[in-house]
This record gives sequence, structure tokens and C-alpha cells, in this order.
Amino acid sequence: MSLKGKRILIAKPGLDGHDVGAKVIALALRDAGAEVIYTGLRKSAEYIAKVAVDEDVDVVGLSMLSGSHMELVNETMRCLKEYDAGDIKIFVGGTIPEKDREALLNAGACGVYTSEMPLEDVLSDIERQLQ
Repeated sequence: MSLKGKRILIAKPGLDGHDVGAKVIALALRDAGAEVIYTGLRKSAEYIAKVAVDEDVDVVGLSMLSGSHMELVNETMRCLKEYDAGDIKIFVGGTIPEKDREALLNAGACGVYTSEMPLEDVLSDIERQLQ
């Protein structure tokens, strides 16, 4: 598996202050060859979209535990479109109830990942999404 040459933004939107999962996926993506930019905690959707555009990323990964994943994904996608960057893909990771997975995919997320999923499967799916 190789994500060499792919630029991936990992972001923590909203008020959630726990970033262990974001750091785990960021390191795994880096180890798979991706260039990873991490925004840090508590970033707004507008900030995330601006960084995504400024850094010319291939995909944005939103890490969330707060339960506001639907709103934050929709807001981030709206902001990307405002920056004329609606073609940048978004994947979501964190504590996502199974009942919300399909809704996130229907809203435009290219992948939804939880901590129960093997990291290798997550990386393989992200690589597939970026082909």
C-alpha cells in the first residue's frame, strides 16, 4: 500500500478536545507515504476549508467524537464549496453511530471509519478513494 504523493489534511472540528485517534491516523497515513497536515484541536469548518485549499490537499479527514458529525461534515463541505474546492474529498473518523454512517456517505463523505476497524482496512480504503 502506498499513499506516496498524496496530501491529506487531518482536522479536529468543533469543540472536541480528544485527538489521540487523529494522531494515530495521521501517523499511519504518514507511514503509508502520505504528506499529512494536522490542524490541531477545535478548528472551525471555515478554517479547515481554507487550510485544505492553501495546502492543496487531496482529501480532508475529519476526526470527531462529539456527536455533531453530521453538522460538521455538512458545514465543512459547504465551506469547501465556497472556496471553489468542492472537489476535495472528505472522510470521517471517530465515534460514529452505525445509524449515521449511511447518512454521512449520502451527504458526500467518501468514507466513514471507526476505532473498531482495523487500521490496515482504513488505509486501504483511503488509498482506494484517492485513485
